[in-house]
Amino acid sequence: MFNNTFRSFILAVIIMGCSEKKQEQQKEAIADTPASLPIVTQEFIEEKNEDTTAVEWNTEAASIKLVPHLIQLQKGDSFYLNIPQGYKINVAAEINQRLRFLALSPDGRLFATDMYDRSDNKKGRVIIFENWNDSLRRFESISNYLINLHNPNQVAFYKDHIYVAETGRLRRFKYRAGDERPTDSGQTIVTFPDYGLSYKYGGWHLTRSIAFHNDKLYISIGSSCNACIEKEEVRASVMEMDPDGSNTTVFARGLRNSVGIKWIGNQLWGSGMGRDLIGADKPEDPFQLIERDGFYGWPFYYQYKQTVYADEQFKDSVRADWVKEPPGAFLGFKAHSAPLGFEYFKNFDDDKLKNSVLVCLHGSTTVSRQRGNSIVRLEKNDRYTDVVSGFLTGKTEAGRHGRPCDILMTSDHSFFFTDDKNGVLYYVSKK
Repeated sequence: MFNNTFRSFILAVIIMGCSEKKQEQQKEAIADTPASLPIVTQEFIEEKNEDTTAVEWNTEAASIKLVPHLIQLQKGDSFYLNIPQGYKINVAAEINQRLRFLALSPDGRLFATDMYDRSDNKKGRVIIFENWNDSLRRFESISNYLINLHNPNQVAFYKDHIYVAETGRLRRFKYRAGDERPTDSGQTIVTFPDYGLSYKYGGWHLTRSIAFHNDKLYISIGSSCNACIEKEEVRASVMEMDPDGSNTTVFARGLRNSVGIKWIGNQLWGSGMGRDLIGADKPEDPFQLIERDGFYGWPFYYQYKQTVYADEQFKDSVRADWVKEPPGAFLGFKAHSAPLGFEYFKNFDDDKLKNSVLVCLHGSTTVSRQRGNSIVRLEKNDRYTDVVSGFLTGKTEAGRHGRPCDILMTSDHSFFFTDDKNGVLYYVSKK
């Protein structure tokens, strides 16, 4: 239930001359927005979902001074995370498993996926963070929305459905405000290849990522290998389809593994991971604009220091007509940084972050490389700056205290991000 202060505020707004239509919208907002996440307003959700035709990134933001904050996890790990001066960071929840991508429901609740661990398993789930304690800045409870899922990576909401992306299928369920679990058994609208080389060797990309734009659904499907010529058209691609799974077509190709995809205005952007076994410093991991019918290089080309190179392993390989030298990516992260989720900080109340793109760098599986394990702000001239750092305190796994996965802005002064190594949800806000 809402507290009396919030009810009084809404009542005052209605009394102060709203139109009949506006009154209905306010009443719906009261009915549909739960008290579990009062930091998210209905107006914010509507603005976040608004289609913006022209977006200009802030790529010349002022320098950021980071200061350390002590983090103490329930399992006993203690370390310092560096965040921008003037901000606070709190452990908002701990699930101690593989917490992945975040999504705001139409009624303002915070959903997330849990892949359980790094194996090929069917123990994943969709969870809801509930009962926000504003004084402690943490959730007091976590509930299961769906369980026994095959490596769920992401959920998304479209109209009256919630979409759940697993390794081998995409399902949608009817969604109503306040639902604790689906009221139907779900509809499989598309299936994906769910076999390949062992995930242990980096060849089988288990995750499926989804995004909606202009009544179309977009799905990123990773390659079946580190570097090979695929036999299945859907591999290493972004697919486009109607929300019911019909009219499926290939939107873009040559994307080895774009785990993060998101529309910013009318542009689809994606984070990517370059192939392994070329070297410690190349190829770079791209952050790139993904356009219709585009080809982005894999496995025939790769990028290093803003220059596109032909991969010698495939120089004599037979190739399809659509294979051509790709455009350079907007930015190349250091090799093995592993960029995943990202967020456009539209109208954020801080010139250092306002209209900037922040990206989660998951980090190399080889800790000694000291790559990634941070959240960065993108800048021009192939540069990026740390916004959250400190997860690495040594060159072995014992010195790694987290691996950022996804980031979600929830107001003009706060955001959440996930760590899928320790299963931690962090909340960062201006003091």
